[in-house]
Amino acid sequence: MTSESTSPQVVPPLHSPKSPVWPTFPFHREGSRVWERGGVPPRDLPSPLPTKRTRTYSATARASAGPVFKGVCKQFSRSQGHGFITPENGSEDIFVHVSDIEGEYVPVEGDEVTYKMCPIPPKNQKFQAVEVVLTQLAPHTPHETWSGQVVGS
Repeated sequence: MTSESTSPQVVPPLHSPKSPVWPTFPFHREGSRVWERGGVPPRDLPSPLPTKRTRTYSATARASAGPVFKGVCKQFSRSQGHGFITPENGSEDIFVHVSDIEGEYVPVEGDEVTYKMCPIPPKNQKFQAVEVVLTQLAPHTPHETWSGQVVGS
């Protein structure tokens, strides 16, 4: 008689794939300066990045209840997703994020805008423009819609 040992088969444990599930930050997009430089160290990026999505409800409510200001678009980079507005009263330039621009056109230098202001965390010493509306497009300047269509003004 031969006795065969009946040991249970050992199944190797399952392993998740080694590829990352989440993309790394900053997201490299062709045409952006981040892409051309080969990346920006994380310490150079504001943290947290002030966007419409990451603002608290109370900060959004306070900004919505605030006064409306007028200004002119100083610079806006669609590829980077932000820019600056020069206030009508001549004070320091105001930061604007792409998520806070309302309307169908991408702002360009010289566009007149209205906006409300919201403090930038964590120290709340600087402000950013929210609820930005283009009121007057810059004359003789081609404008682009968010869908990519170029329109002359």
